[in-house]
Amino acid sequence: MNAIVSSAADAIQIRNLAKRFGAFTAVKDINISVPAGSFLVLVGPSGCGKSTLLRMLAGLEAPTEGEIAFVGETVSSGAGGVISDAGRRNAGLVFQSYALWPHMTVAANIAWPLKVAKWSRERRDQRVREVLALLGIDALAKRYPAEISGGQQQRVAIARTIAPQPSILLFDEPLSNLDAKLRIEMRSELMRIHRATGATSVYVTHDQVEAMTMATHVAVLNNGRVEQFGKPIDLLRRPATTFVATFLGTPPANLLPAVRSGDFLMFGDVDLAFSAAARGHESVQLLYRAEDLCVGAVAGRPSVEARFAEAAPIAGRTMVTAMIGDLRVTGMTDGYFSATPGEAITMSFIRGPDAIFAVSGERIDQ
Repeated sequence: MNAIVSSAADAIQIRNLAKRFGAFTAVKDINISVPAGSFLVLVGPSGCGKSTLLRMLAGLEAPTEGEIAFVGETVSSGAGGVISDAGRRNAGLVFQSYALWPHMTVAANIAWPLKVAKWSRERRDQRVREVLALLGIDALAKRYPAEISGGQQQRVAIARTIAPQPSILLFDEPLSNLDAKLRIEMRSELMRIHRATGATSVYVTHDQVEAMTMATHVAVLNNGRVEQFGKPIDLLRRPATTFVATFLGTPPANLLPAVRSGDFLMFGDVDLAFSAAARGHESVQLLYRAEDLCVGAVAGRPSVEARFAEAAPIAGRTMVTAMIGDLRVTGMTDGYFSATPGEAITMSFIRGPDAIFAVSGERIDQ
């Protein structure tokens, strides 16, 4: 886990945060500092703790240990429970479900939190007009939720959240109920809204494409811990663990087991790297990205025999997946490639491994 030193420019500071439900620990010793104006994405598989972390940020769960501060002010503490309730955090939460009032018009739904906050009628009406225009839903103002589409309902839910002008926006998988095309459109829309509001955003998803597309910063969670925190390109280029290396990236990277044999690291009977890179480890895992492997023999480069599994055309190239024994690997080849499933093909390593990891998962070639 990467502990980040906070500064005056940080909008959110999370220190030694943990959450337990009886004997089960959902979140373990998390330390993150989020710069003001950032778009932080919490990404990881189901059950990794990302939604629990978001609920603690929103004030819906009290931490068992550690604390959360917004703009330098502690809002939650494991020692004292939730210090600031959800309504006093100057944070807005967009749920996975739209949670719109069915008996209220779109405009009334957006105005409701402003009315609760005792904004004047004139100020409420002006702000509702502003957010309707920002979300491009002016024409829906007098309609009811049942009269609009799911994508439009999501826009209304976002408009209602940003209407009170919170400094922090929290999103709990807000696009998961939308179809694939609309999800792509709404990703761009959310990024535009983020820029327009200037709020610091925290966004939960299990979709690594969403994470890498939208984020200024990414926290990859696994089993309640932050495996790695940083900018998206840094996590792609320098994954700290095998989990991060194989969870992020499309297609996922290949991990090949290798053992020390004299001066070389051997994958089966093929030497792929010098053993000095293993730093004393007898067994390691070698990271090869899909673009590091190609189909067919390459002069002067090591190769292995594999069994063809499937092929997918991508932007004028073909992503080829094959089996080397029980190991599934993916490579790229130019143009279109096809073969019969189970057919023998040659896979060549056109460059050395991109990273080397211990069997336990941590990177050892830093």
